[in-house]
Amino acid sequence: MSWQPKRLDQLGAVSRGRSRHRPRDAAHLYGGPHPFIQTGDVKHAGLYINDYTQTYSDAGLAQSKLWPVGTLCITIAANIADTAILGIDACFPDSVIGFTPDPHEADARFVKYLFDATIKHRAQKFSQGAAQDNLSQEKLLSLKFDVPKVDEQKRIADVLAAYDDLIENNQRRMALLEESARLLYSEWFVRLRFPGHEHTRITDGVPEGWEQNTLGECVTLNYGKALKAEDRVDGEYPVYGSSGIVGSHEKPLVNGPAVILGRKGNVGSVYWSSKSFYPIDTVYFINAESSSLYLYYVLKHMHFINTDVAVPGLNRDFAYSRPLLRPAATLLRTFLDTVTPIHVQLDKLDEMNKKLHAARDLLLPRLMSGELLA
Repeated sequence: MSWQPKRLDQLGAVSRGRSRHRPRDAAHLYGGPHPFIQTGDVKHAGLYINDYTQTYSDAGLAQSKLWPVGTLCITIAANIADTAILGIDACFPDSVIGFTPDPHEADARFVKYLFDATIKHRAQKFSQGAAQDNLSQEKLLSLKFDVPKVDEQKRIADVLAAYDDLIENNQRRMALLEESARLLYSEWFVRLRFPGHEHTRITDGVPEGWEQNTLGECVTLNYGKALKAEDRVDGEYPVYGSSGIVGSHEKPLVNGPAVILGRKGNVGSVYWSSKSFYPIDTVYFINAESSSLYLYYVLKHMHFINTDVAVPGLNRDFAYSRPLLRPAATLLRTFLDTVTPIHVQLDKLDEMNKKLHAARDLLLPRLMSGELLA
């Protein structure tokens, strides 16, 4: 198998994203029908980008460009050299470079995996040293990397993409399961269309046999503990911050299952950990004795506002003041009997995805170096 050194522009067309304005400067450019992909969307995508958090109006599209499905997005600011392939036609800003492969020279999937295996690390080292790390298109195009003929690229990409396809399919299943549990909670405890509601008297929004409490009357919000990234020892226990799992550690601080609530940064974010974990100081946690899946969904529907002016934060006394309905015991048991198997399945799919990620990542460097034939 013959691998030859190539630059990215020798494998296809390379062009920088277009966006002349920030949302706060030109609000009329946003909120329309055209997907607008940002660096965070690339970072959090798998092999393909199908989800986005911002859109362009027709005016926004007029000052940008619509890249087609199959374009490889490469971040050059904020997150350096993260990559994902457009699964939809979309615009993106100048902090993202678009690569459109020449079908006779390259497979976009192979190039994406090559970034994951080697190019990303090289590009990140190349971009360090400025006031803010960034990777120019010129620097990116100065990098050479060994690639085989396109047919061999496709064979290698097919092997790795099979893992990503399974991961994505599991993620879709997980999203459907999560939505089914969320809708059940909303139907029973927000809309109050629970089993037997037709025969239950409701007074001031409280069904007969239920209790109206505050969060502070039901639980204690405990503070997480600081654990810097450099002090973590990689292990089996997830480390939770206000944005979710931010790493792992060899020892837990809290026994699961338990609920985590964002305190600083991502205020009011809510997570359920079925296993023991380590909450850092940007979150509160509720101990296992007081946690339940009902409480988890209550908090996800609860309105928390920023109560600290200087830094986004959730004041504990304010959180304690939030109203909380406690349903009749029989209805609560029925709800938990319904959603617990859903979360068991979610945990199984999550564990399966971790194994798929590990297997793919084990193969990745060996395939990308030519050590293994696809």
